[in-house]
Amino acid sequence: MIVSQDTSPDLETLVGAFYGPLEQLAQFQEVTADDLPAPYRALLDHDQHMTVTLERFHECPVQLQLLQRSVADTHYARNTLLRRSTDGKLVQFGIARLALTFLPKPVRDEIEQARIPMGRVLITHNVLRRVQLAGLWRLEPTDRLTKIFGCDEPVPTYGRTALIYCAGEPAVELLEVMPPGLSDVG
Repeated sequence: MIVSQDTSPDLETLVGAFYGPLEQLAQFQEVTADDLPAPYRALLDHDQHMTVTLERFHECPVQLQLLQRSVADTHYARNTLLRRSTDGKLVQFGIARLALTFLPKPVRDEIEQARIPMGRVLITHNVLRRVQLAGLWRLEPTDRLTKIFGCDEPVPTYGRTALIYCAGEPAVELLEVMPPGLSDVG
């Protein structure tokens, strides 16, 4: 099991797998849904797969770009970007950590290939799943995250942590961060 049902994904573990201490990526401040400006609230404050939410919001499929991955005997972690299929615009920065024992081998294999978003893999394979929002965050990006977002200077943005339960077990820990400037989505 990754975490107990009474706790959230460990933000330091997720970020630390690829960026070291949290401060290497961003300053994180936990916020409430009321603190999220539009459209961040609609994109983050829900218990749905982010893949489906982003595709609905952007009115097109999203494509996965793998930045980094880590594979161990019990866990698979990856750092990814999701981009609109229509124009390649960045729509999400994410880190996912998956406990391999909770998924059938064909599903694990497809996730490890990192060709399509994890949510889409779970949906396609009809894996019994439930997404649980764990926390909402305001981020002050470091230069590193600012460059990933393609910005010239740091601009605050928002994200969330969530769990995906598979067959009743917390199988996937997630950090999902929206790029800054979503008021000019077009």
